[in-house]
Amino acid sequence: MTKKQTLWVLRGLALGLAVVTWMFITSSRTVETETAETTIEPSVQYNNPAANDLIVLNPVLRVQVRLRGPASLISALNPAQVTVVVDLRDARKGMAEFPLVPSDVVRPQGLEVLSIEPNLLELEIDRVASEIRPVAPRLSGEPAAGAIAGTPTVEPPTVLVRGPESILATIESLATRPVRLEGHALDFEEQALIVSPSPLVQILQPSVVTVRVPLAIPGQPENGG
Repeated sequence: MTKKQTLWVLRGLALGLAVVTWMFITSSRTVETETAETTIEPSVQYNNPAANDLIVLNPVLRVQVRLRGPASLISALNPAQVTVVVDLRDARKGMAEFPLVPSDVVRPQGLEVLSIEPNLLELEIDRVASEIRPVAPRLSGEPAAGAIAGTPTVEPPTVLVRGPESILATIESLATRPVRLEGHALDFEEQALIVSPSPLVQILQPSVVTVRVPLAIPGQPENGG
């Protein structure tokens, strides 16, 4: 091969390399600028920065959010990266409407919110209170030897609970887990866990009480008599 032919071969290789490089760069730019859309169901978070004495009785846990952005971001998006935040700063007790706007959606930078469904939440807001309620022990089963159970007592007799005012207003007393009478013919006592009547009601203190159950066998003198 002559020197001139070698020169032309090298020029051809250089041209081919330049074309391949141009195609690669163009393809990369196309991927970077290509947009895509997706719909996800992120969780809804209720934020109360002003105080901690409000609660949502009928919270909406998830909504549908339509997002648009670079295809690379959309394809790698995890629903856990997106959260819808409802601000309860100015909320009051009672029914209230909370519109959802794109600024309420926490998402990765570069993604645009196209829509939120539903875009209006109707929520029931209540105030949280701490109150004292009596404890009513629950008995189950039958004592041994024909014994008959008398009226049980509880120590301590009351418990401090915390929950929505509207729910606390319907609670006259709190029950314990059942105290089983099987196998007992004489007076006995047993520790029993207090059962919350609602997932929104928290047992503060105590969570466990001592239940004392008097037992008597008909025809025999009472214990201690």
